[in-house]
Amino acid sequence: MKQLAESWPDGTIVPQLVAQIPWGHNRLLLDRVRDPSERAWYARATIEHGWSRAILGYQLDSDLYRRQGRGVTNFERTLPPEQSELARQILKDPYNFDFLGLSDDAREREVQRGLLRHLREFLIELGAGFAFVGSEVHLEVGGDDFYLDLLFYHLRLRCYVVIELKTTDFRPEYTGKLNFYLSAVDDNLRHPDDRPSLGLIICRGRRGLVAEYAMRDMGKPMGIAGHRLGRGLPEQFEGQLPSVEELEAELVGSLDQGVEE
Repeated sequence: MKQLAESWPDGTIVPQLVAQIPWGHNRLLLDRVRDPSERAWYARATIEHGWSRAILGYQLDSDLYRRQGRGVTNFERTLPPEQSELARQILKDPYNFDFLGLSDDAREREVQRGLLRHLREFLIELGAGFAFVGSEVHLEVGGDDFYLDLLFYHLRLRCYVVIELKTTDFRPEYTGKLNFYLSAVDDNLRHPDDRPSLGLIICRGRRGLVAEYAMRDMGKPMGIAGHRLGRGLPEQFEGQLPSVEELEAELVGSLDQGVEE
């Protein structure tokens, strides 16, 4: 207990956070995280999302603290302040697709199929609130056929999220295509009560300055982030990820929270 108190120097944090998570979680944070503010962040996230000890360990291994809320976006310019901040928080950079066990030179179709085969892990990586709608979602515009790589609905943002997967570094033309898709989704799928759809390009490398220039005059809200491939899911976490039922329960919780707000 002395080590616990010394590791959380702010006395107000101890009863608020430490007492709300199991001792095994506290032990893991004490052993793995030195910075008190980072430790508090993981403790709050554990409470908010109900992470098991295995999932907490997985998030520590993936360095979620430093990836959360990152990525190049135009949200501040294209969304109201309260929605802009929440949208920014749901982004990560880079996205960790190590659980696919694919090499860095994998093709886009291989990555997409792998994410669908590992949808449960993919939802965990995306974070709370994402509901899967479909892949290769068909849209007809002007008599031509178009297909969205991945389509989600975010329960707290109350909007569709279009995800384009790329296995190359970011290219400026990607934003034009995504801007087109967002317009088509808003006109063909969006309910009158939904907020404007968001777009996310996940590519091998986001090339920050190029991405910023490419989005500067885009009117639709979108973000750009990198991804990493290559390593499999650590053996100690296999079979310990949340079930589909547990993910659904978390989504319902996010929906209820959104209604309260």
